Amino acid sequence: MPKSVVNFRLNGQAMARLAPPLRIGVFILLLAIAWLPFLLPLSLAIADANLRSIVVMGILFLIFLVLLIFWSHWCYQTPLSLRAYGEYGLGWNRRQGVELLQGLGLGFGFTFGLFIIQALLGWAVLEPAGDRLWAIILQGSLTGLGVALAEELFFRGWLLKELEQGYSRGVSLGSNAIIFAVLHFLKPLGEVIRTLPQFPALVLLGLSLVVTKHRHGDRLGHCIGLHGGLVWAYYIVNVGQLVSYTDRVPAWVTGIDQNPLSGVMGIAGLSLLLLLVSRGHKASV
Repeated sequence: MPKSVVNFRLNGQAMARLAPPLRIGVFILLLAIAWLPFLLPLSLAIADANLRSIVVMGILFLIFLVLLIFWSHWCYQTPLSLRAYGEYGLGWNRRQGVELLQGLGLGFGFTFGLFIIQALLGWAVLEPAGDRLWAIILQGSLTGLGVALAEELFFRGWLLKELEQGYSRGVSLGSNAIIFAVLHFLKPLGEVIRTLPQFPALVLLGLSLVVTKHRHGDRLGHCIGLHGGLVWAYYIVNVGQLVSYTDRVPAWVTGIDQNPLSGVMGIAGLSLLLLLVSRGHKASV
């Protein structure tokens, strides 16, 4: 075997033994270096802010997918192929597909359940569906599943794997959930204060998703389904304008900016969701 290949593997094994913060920092630095040559010219070339965001974030995810294969090969000696994703819990098989559908059902049931409860309490009114409902459902599927795949492979796949290389499962679980919440809460201080109830909700969601992965043999299928179902269902309700609020209770109860996860109802619901997934039977690996 060529000496360069041996050194490459030895260096990768040394990298895998580094403290998680250092190893995570190296990966993020490599990701940023590969992304910047695309980010700068595209930011200047695309005038529409929404389109620009979609394009540059899409390229970032593609770079992440490629880098993850090499990183897994370097640190964990996995093949230079799509099978490397299995190291992070992502697989393409019937079992993952079934768990994906189960997670979608749970995500939809949870989100629609929150709105239905609010309607029964007189805090919200369910509105009739418009003519564009099926188009909205299709758009929501692309948004929900796309966001879920990207975030779950990053947070519950790569990041959780890196944390668990140096910390216990409990510490990794808590750290992963807090990082997940913090990165979703990067906004001006005024907005942070105004939407503060969303932070504990994001922590609870992060905890639920990590526990879900552990309960399903460290596979990502159920996590992607659950996360995707939450985003997809909320997209349908929000964009389809299927709910209006009666203002009988403050917004911090029902959800700031009509986001059910930004209020007491969402925090209570996510607490129950965490309890539910924590009591599930652990699947075999």
